[in-house]
Amino acid sequence: MLKIGITGQAGFVGTHLYNELGLLPYIERIPFEDIFFQSFEKLETFVKQCDVIVHLAAINRHEDIEVLYYTNVGLCKQLIMAMESTNSCPYVLFSSSTQEELDNLYGKSKRDGRQLLENWAIKNGASFTGMVVPNVYGPFGLPNYNSFVATFCYKLTHGETPKVLHDSNVELIYVGSLCKYIVSKITKFKTLSAPCIERDKVPFDFNKSVSEILNLFEAFKNQYFERGFIPFLSTVDEVNLFNTFRCYIDHAYHFPVKLIQHKDSRGVFVETIKLGVGGQVSFSTTLPGITRGNHYHTRKIERFTVIKGKALIQLRKIGTDEVLYFNLDGNEPSYVDMPIWYTHNIKNIGDEELYTQFWINEWYNSDDGDTFFEEV
Repeated sequence: MLKIGITGQAGFVGTHLYNELGLLPYIERIPFEDIFFQSFEKLETFVKQCDVIVHLAAINRHEDIEVLYYTNVGLCKQLIMAMESTNSCPYVLFSSSTQEELDNLYGKSKRDGRQLLENWAIKNGASFTGMVVPNVYGPFGLPNYNSFVATFCYKLTHGETPKVLHDSNVELIYVGSLCKYIVSKITKFKTLSAPCIERDKVPFDFNKSVSEILNLFEAFKNQYFERGFIPFLSTVDEVNLFNTFRCYIDHAYHFPVKLIQHKDSRGVFVETIKLGVGGQVSFSTTLPGITRGNHYHTRKIERFTVIKGKALIQLRKIGTDEVLYFNLDGNEPSYVDMPIWYTHNIKNIGDEELYTQFWINEWYNSDDGDTFFEEV
């Protein structure tokens, strides 16, 4: 078992990495809280437990740029002091930025912090990876803070109009790709016979202009958010961008979405989903009182449509306690889409059999290890 701690665990990348590591049986996660940097004793206790420390704690924006610089460098110094005072030599991975090479204090704070940790590793015979990370995007990033992607998605799903302030090509990496990259470095560390010190440029997933990305999100808003149409997604990167866009929707307000019924003498016809992306459609019958699900996905796009009977659908974001409740009735056909990283279930709360139609996108098949069980 490798014991791994993440400074900045509660942040955007930290939350995703903590969840990803929780899926691996050979890793024990050592909990970290931001308050540890305000208590040297707690920071010492934390570092003593860790075989690996991923140092993500930092501030990205501040009105006073000098405060940003001294805070980020200061966090590195505190971590080094705690490791030296406890004679701890964990493998340290540091999240730097491509802005290292730019003439600004944020980039300088990352470059100087990386150099401090590298010097500590050389002095103490420890392994160190200074990761130079491109622009990171993904679900649950903070708008106006973590990424322009988060800002665009939030504004488009909350009645605002985003603007491109400076259009340029941007190298982007999905937060899930970054987490898997970090896991690969940790896995490699397990096989090392001698300390390794490196400055590592993390490969980006794709390169697009800011305006191209905004145009794609505007299409998602028109097709999916406003019309319920699953858009055509030509690459895995577009799937990741679409799943990112979906996470900024206010699920409690937006779902369930009622469907249009076409009634005539023959009965009722209801169109449950329009697809540009393809996918697999299936249905289930569920007896009264029975619950299906209690699992979550990290990549798949999925829709539940109740066409007969009464159902309760519950959603809970992984790592939180808040549960969203949706009551659906086949007499008024409606659907709920499952966000990624939300554990979900569906229960028959009526007196008759429940008929549910399921659609799941075909980018990932059902056997690719994307389903993880956890109670709502």
